[in-house]
This record gives sequence, C-alpha cells and structure tokens, in this order.
Amino acid sequence: MSEGHTGVTAATPAEPIVSCAEECGVRDVQDRLGDRWTVHVVVELAAGPRRFKELQRLVDGVSQRMLTFTLRRLERDGLVRREVFPTTPPQVEYSLTATGHSMTHLIKQLVDWSLDHRAAITRSREEWDARHPA
Repeated sequence: MSEGHTGVTAATPAEPIVSCAEECGVRDVQDRLGDRWTVHVVVELAAGPRRFKELQRLVDGVSQRMLTFTLRRLERDGLVRREVFPTTPPQVEYSLTATGHSMTHLIKQLVDWSLDHRAAITRSREEWDARHPA
C-alpha cells in the first residue's frame, strides 16, 4: 500500500455484522422477547392502555397465571406501567412505558422481516423435509 493511501477495505464475509464481545445485555432482551407471550402483550398495549381482563381476551390462549407472570416481568423491566385506580373493586390498567414503546419498533421490524421471508422459509422447510423424511 502506498504512503498516504486512504482507500476503504471491504469487510470480508467472515466478519460478523453484529458482535457482543463483552456483556452487552442481549441475553436479557432475548429472554424477554423470546418468551411465548411478551410480544403479544406488547403489541396489544401498543394500541393503548388495557385492563387485565381485556388483555386476557385479546391475547388469545394466555392463561390468567401466565398473563400475570408476563406483565410482572415486563413491569420489572420497566417496559410496562401498572396503575391501580382507587375504586371498589380496584381497577388495574396496564400501559407501555417510553422504553416499552421503543421496543415496538423492533417488533415491527421482526414482523416485517417475517412477512417478507415467510414464503422462502416455508419452501426451504418443505425441501428439507423432502430430503429428510421422518
């Protein structure tokens, strides 16, 4: 290379696009997004505050116990706000925090990616299954 060369060297395909050399917290986020109900709950709360029973109706298939557990984890992580109204019986409303709302952009990208690649993934699965009969 000549003195004063300022050319850009292209990255080789072997270099990772994303890396997390030190503890970067990705495991915590992955655990949260990877559980069965978090994405469904966040999507429903993105539309606005919801009461518990309303959320339970909207998140198809979730049990009362699992919804409670999921909401508590999201609240602990600062993604969901729980507000109790002083009525008889007490009414509880859940909403996304600013951090929770920021996560909806990631979920939208994941949904968009899934829609864009659904046919190719289905085709790949069918081809693989044909080559590897059970």
